[in-house]
Amino acid sequence: MIAVDLGGTKILAGVVDEDGAVHETVERPTVTTSQAALLDELADVVSSLPHEGVGAVGFGIPSRIDHEHGLALGAVNIPIRDVPFVDEMQKRLELPVEIENDASCAAYAEFRLGAGRGANDLIALTLGTGVGGGVVSGGRLFRAYTELGHIVIVEDGEPCQGACSGRGHVESYCSGTAAGKVARRVLGPDATARDLVEQRHPALLEIGHHLGVAIGSLVNVFGATRVVIGGGFGIAAFDQLVPAARSAVLREALAPSGQTLEIERAELGAEAGLIGAALVALEAV
Repeated sequence: MIAVDLGGTKILAGVVDEDGAVHETVERPTVTTSQAALLDELADVVSSLPHEGVGAVGFGIPSRIDHEHGLALGAVNIPIRDVPFVDEMQKRLELPVEIENDASCAAYAEFRLGAGRGANDLIALTLGTGVGGGVVSGGRLFRAYTELGHIVIVEDGEPCQGACSGRGHVESYCSGTAAGKVARRVLGPDATARDLVEQRHPALLEIGHHLGVAIGSLVNVFGATRVVIGGGFGIAAFDQLVPAARSAVLREALAPSGQTLEIERAELGAEAGLIGAALVALEAV
């Protein structure tokens, strides 16, 4: 399979085998000038990789997905909106194409090959520039919008990011971007989220509490027994976020879920979305 992980700042594409091993890869900046230019760039990136034995191409994209019609409905940070993504890419590539939300791809990769191994019901949250998420229920990827970063945890709270008009979302409180705003507030105008982590600042406890509130609500809906935390900020701050998150989960999740829930650090790193996109495409064909 060829897989593509499309992000707000970069495109990572690679050849991935049936065991999830990543072989040749290519990385380029994300083209944001127009939707047509972005689609052309994606096709060019795929075309630059070896095609011998490739049966399909899987795309993980930061968008809500209409799976029935192969549509990418809209992304916050890149120019994709109401585009027949599958049809457009199949025309360009002349190969079968499968699409999934990028965070759902990462969740599925962790479930199959990373920190989710052995769990049957899993939630993954990626805390990076924004907050993404994915759900595995009954051993199968939950293929819906799954915009877990946009569930409300504080009514009429902080405004969300980018093109999102909502307030009080998980992304407003638990993303690396949100942590950067906290850092500037508590440490000074030049501070970053990294400074919070390096100084083990108490403000991380508040972020962890918000994260735990979100996790507790998600567990109440999906009955997950394991939560995997990834993303650049999530990995870096994991040890400082989780104690406060666990306390909030114990309060918010219905018993006995809070007491038995496992919270693990993601294992597959920056290649999780790429591997997951390949797995989704492999299962589709």
